[in-house]
Amino acid sequence: MADEGKNGKEGKEGKDGKEGKEGKEGKEGKEGKDGKEGKDAPKNETKKTSQVTRAMPEQSNDYRVVVFGAGGVGKSSLVLRFIRGTFRETYIPTIEDTYRQVISCNKNICTLQITDTTGSHQFPAMQRLSITKGHAFILVYSVCSKQSLEELRPIWQNIKDLKGPDVVNIPVMLAGNKSDESAELREVKEAEGQAQAAAWGISFMETSAKTNHNVTELFQELLNLEKSRTVSLQLDVKKQRKQKKEKKSKERNGAIPENGEGSAGIKEKCQLM
Repeated sequence: MADEGKNGKEGKEGKDGKEGKEGKEGKEGKEGKDGKEGKDAPKNETKKTSQVTRAMPEQSNDYRVVVFGAGGVGKSSLVLRFIRGTFRETYIPTIEDTYRQVISCNKNICTLQITDTTGSHQFPAMQRLSITKGHAFILVYSVCSKQSLEELRPIWQNIKDLKGPDVVNIPVMLAGNKSDESAELREVKEAEGQAQAAAWGISFMETSAKTNHNVTELFQELLNLEKSRTVSLQLDVKKQRKQKKEKKSKERNGAIPENGEGSAGIKEKCQLM
């Protein structure tokens, strides 16, 4: 009898011990699982928050202009002339470059982001992405190459396909570059460029990055076409007045006229900063 009682007691204790051990392990397992989930949750939340933070500035502060055209038509030359006021004679093929300049959007400061795209047809995915993100477009051809104008047709079609019905409200300029070239080298007359732009329902302008003809005007007109918000290139009036005053102080006879260079630029609707 004593042995049976002892064995019964040990069995009960063994059972309790086993249950206690299992309960402890189960509790620890649950806590471990909860702990892991709790640790993962903030990580995912942080990741989501950081992605939203990166996306917002592009939507609110950037105005993205994309420049398309065949290789060698002078896309990079136009952009560099506009941004830096420089011109390079040598041709350097572009994959994709981005330039930025501060402008005014609805009387607030924002960034004009100009994407100079590749003239190659090897990167269709990059082209689609640029169109999707772009707010305005410049289609550039060389007046010395009729083929370069023809190569803009599929690009314009892609813009229409990706933008859909909203394309009618998107600023687009057709630019005939290298207008400084001689008549013997010209293959596309100005009237032909105007006719093509009219057929596409977009604006037109001939330019020359080499002589700086209509370069600033091209970008000014593009921004003037924006209807959803007021976008403009601003002139630093205070800086200009200071420079003008310094010039006057250096002139012995005060030869600079009151309506000289600088005052006319202020009257422009869109002005360079």
